[in-house]
This record gives sequence, structure tokens and C-alpha cells, in this order.
Amino acid sequence: MLLCDIGNTYLHFYQEGKVWKELPRRLKAGVEVQEVYYISVNPPSERRLLEVYPHAIDLAPHMVLDTAYKGLGVDRMAACKGIEDGVVVDAGSAITVDVMQNQVHLGGFIMPGIASFSSMLKSISPALEKELNLSVELSALPQNTRDALSYGAIKAIVMMIQNSCKNKRLFFTGGDGKYLARFFENAIHDNSIVFKGMLKTLEEMKEGKR
Repeated sequence: MLLCDIGNTYLHFYQEGKVWKELPRRLKAGVEVQEVYYISVNPPSERRLLEVYPHAIDLAPHMVLDTAYKGLGVDRMAACKGIEDGVVVDAGSAITVDVMQNQVHLGGFIMPGIASFSSMLKSISPALEKELNLSVELSALPQNTRDALSYGAIKAIVMMIQNSCKNKRLFFTGGDGKYLARFFENAIHDNSIVFKGMLKTLEEMKEGKR
């Protein structure tokens, strides 16, 4: 069985515990598989997946989460289903933060990712067009412009997450997940969390719950 999480840039795959990603234009059929299941937030990339795996099944119609949130994306739903209690932080081009308690989604929010902060800053002034320093020290005030930009962006993200976790366990995923997880003592970096939610949905389907 092959699982695919189709994001804004990459197609992320999971098979027998192995996780990897592919650009849509480079996607080729690998080892022949009988079952392919996917979720998608990118229609063009979804079409590309179906060109390679025409019998792939979309799990979105079967993905159910106990929540009052309107319009929750299927990728966020899958990540939330991957845990029972805690805070899921998916750190990509945008950062989504979702709070789970006893398998109930209490809500969440969206903020710019690290790279998006950099793009926004340089749009303000050419003087702010600098690569962020991901090693900037957050416990001391910066003494140069590059570190000042980096400090403002990274600390804003870290403090927003801290304010939302309320001593809950943090689960980080996404391209910048491993980097951001290091700022928190109660953090777990898990790039398979979306696939755990997909597997849970498949179990529910087999049990006739979906």
C-alpha cells in the first residue's frame, strides 16, 4: 500500500514506514502497488498523481474529525487525526497550528512560514532583502540588520506557538518542523503524522465507520 499527501509544492509519500517526497514533474511509477490512497490541496499535482496511479483513491470524502472549525483543510484534518492530545504544528510555506484534546479538535490558526516572513520583509524595502540567520540567538537583542530580521521572524513564530501549547505536547511536521522543534522541550518531530491520520481513516473505513 502506498499513501500520498499532495502539498502545494511536493508530493509526499509513505510506504511501510518510509517517507519521501517528489516534485510533480519528476513523478514516476515505482514498485507496482495494488492500493494507492491520497489526500490533496493541489489539483494540478493531484492530476499528475492520477496520471501515474490512475486507480488511486482520494481519502478526503472519508476524512472525518470532531471539530467546530469551518473549512479545515484535509491535510490539517489528517495531521490532527494522527494524534489524540497535543498541538500539531505543520511548518511549511505557511505554518498551521491545531490543538487536539481527547480526539477533539479545539481549533487552530495559520501564520506565515519562515520563508514567507523573508519574502514579506524584502517587499517592504530593498534594505531588508537579506537571508534569515536561522542560528540567531533569541535570548539577546540583535546587533545587526540581518539578525534583527531573523530574530523578529523566528521569535514571533516561536512565541505564538508557545502561547497556544498550554503545556501540551507539541508535534512538529513539515519542511521547517525539525528546525522549530528544537526551541521546545516538549516537542516531537514526526514527518509521518499526516500518514498516521490517513491510516486511521483507512482503519475506520474497514470497520464500516466511514
